[in-house]
Amino acid sequence: MSARSFAVFETALGHAAIAWGERGVVRIWLPDPDGAAARRRVGNRLPEAREDAPPPAIREAIARITDLLAGAPSDLSGVPLDLERIGELERSVYEIARTIPPGETRTYGEIASRLGDRSLAREVGRALAANPFPLVVPCHRVLAANGKPGGFSAPGGVSTKLRLLEIEGARTPGVPTLFT
Repeated sequence: MSARSFAVFETALGHAAIAWGERGVVRIWLPDPDGAAARRRVGNRLPEAREDAPPPAIREAIARITDLLAGAPSDLSGVPLDLERIGELERSVYEIARTIPPGETRTYGEIASRLGDRSLAREVGRALAANPFPLVVPCHRVLAANGKPGGFSAPGGVSTKLRLLEIEGARTPGVPTLFT
């Protein structure tokens, strides 16, 4: 990875982190309870990255992520991503996922159909499980068949996914509400 810098920032749900390089965001980490835990996660994944003051585009991304996690409408579609080390299928999946508006969901099968082959649903799931850009590539908006939440590899698992969907006001029929 070409990350050179990272920042840890406070959100309504804890301390998140973002790493970037010359081409844009390299990785995002969803909130941890404290900043030290967030810094450890960055160090485990990107030991070469150094904590630094974010440039304007990254400051804007942080502000938009912070707004979203506070429950405010926030458009993350313009956040620049460094896709240099992302495979072709993953890029395509991420591009499609980025078109899902806040408050809406799609299924793995629907994304596979947009790729041109519904049988790619498992590959779509694998690509989203490896998503290095949660929230900006809104993998939490992608559900399993019949609207079931499916998996979520971020800390907190499916409860985090459901919490994010609830923050955005998404309707998930047949899924119990965990938060009020």
